[in-house]
Amino acid sequence: MSRSAPAFEPVAPDAFDQLMDEAKRLGAADRDDIVTRLYETSRQICARAVTVDEEKLKRQQQRTERIDRILTSRTWGFPIMLGLLGIVIYLTVAGANVPSELLAQLFGVGETWLTALFMALGAPEWLHGLLVLGVYRGLTWVVSVMLPPMAIFFPMFALLENLGYLPRVAFNLDRVFKTCGGHGKQSLTMAMGFGCNAAAIVSTRIIESPRERMLAILTNNFVPCNGRWPTLIVLASLFMAVSVTGGLKTAVTAAVVVGLVLFGIVVTLAVSWGLSKTVLRGIPSHYTLELPPYRIPKLWNTVIRSSLDKSWFVLKRAVIIAAPAGLITWLLANITAGELSLLEHAARFLNPFGHALGLDGYILMAFILGLPANEIVLPILLMAYLSTGAMVEADGLAGLRQILLDHGWTWLTALNMMLFSLLHYPCGTTLFTIYRETRSVKWTAMAFLLPTAIAVAVTFFTAQLVRGLGWV
Repeated sequence: MSRSAPAFEPVAPDAFDQLMDEAKRLGAADRDDIVTRLYETSRQICARAVTVDEEKLKRQQQRTERIDRILTSRTWGFPIMLGLLGIVIYLTVAGANVPSELLAQLFGVGETWLTALFMALGAPEWLHGLLVLGVYRGLTWVVSVMLPPMAIFFPMFALLENLGYLPRVAFNLDRVFKTCGGHGKQSLTMAMGFGCNAAAIVSTRIIESPRERMLAILTNNFVPCNGRWPTLIVLASLFMAVSVTGGLKTAVTAAVVVGLVLFGIVVTLAVSWGLSKTVLRGIPSHYTLELPPYRIPKLWNTVIRSSLDKSWFVLKRAVIIAAPAGLITWLLANITAGELSLLEHAARFLNPFGHALGLDGYILMAFILGLPANEIVLPILLMAYLSTGAMVEADGLAGLRQILLDHGWTWLTALNMMLFSLLHYPCGTTLFTIYRETRSVKWTAMAFLLPTAIAVAVTFFTAQLVRGLGWV
């Protein structure tokens, strides 16, 4: 397809503006007719402005239709979607471990040099603890656990997008979301949440209906963002796949994580249905989805763009937020009242409630202090358990598992922490983004309280059920 010089009179100088004004006057009842006329106007303009290789276009359309008969079919559409999700998560799990470990070792060397520098300068011990053991360790943990998964997940997601597959995902899920009172485009904003919930909130602008956009905003948190992937992957590997080794362990870990993702999607649909029947009542709107032809992605450009743009955006956000969080955590762990630190006092106060949820007070404190960034929940928890007063890293996954077992963890604790991580309130950046997009304290508060209530209810029910059946 090639462009030629548009040596012709326009079909209608203000055709699109006129049609859109008419659409506003007539209302939704005449929408189909207006959309048809818009496409007809576009077709007339293209016929005068574009030269088309009809034979090549016909072959492309035939190829696209053959592929779509499989990818968008009622029989194979959803299994293929789940299979691709499993492959992406499997590759992310398998590929992120080694780079994460190497980065952690590199940052460990940097910490040694910084400590030597502080000693050479005669800096006070509290300053070293505050800046190195608090801020530096918090930042380096975020980078080492976030960067490798992002460098794998985002490029693969971008390749699927450039290939033309994501519009097929929206097509497959359109009927499901309409049944739940939502909008088909909500599937696209939900998929964006796998990378960053804050970015996904911004992407809800593609949904024209204010009611359906609010549904997408309030339910986007139920899919795991990049900051929660490490917690889900590590705990699934340590407790759910502990009895297997090798490649099978990676497969089991990926299967558990996929199961959690599917559960999050089910919660998204259920909450969308509930909201559409109560506070966000309304009739689902229709939209015209044009499925683009499949294209071979520009592999190198796609990988570089997604790695630099998306990964850098999320990483920068996490680093900016994790720095003050690490500082506050260090202060709470080092300021004592009596024989215990403030962090330990708070954890003991929360322990009865945490136990009812299948967790403990230290886990709840880690989630509270991890409000600015989900990536620092696990480091805060380790710091509290070991009472070191500093962000710590366990000596490998085996050492991490032993620390958790020593503090009373079972598979139920791991499961409920993964469920709570999946369902609980959005991070601070996402909440700020929700307020910026809605300009409403009420809806921002609801975006915090609704997932928190669901997380508490699900973990409480799970804990009571498992204990009642005597499985732990």
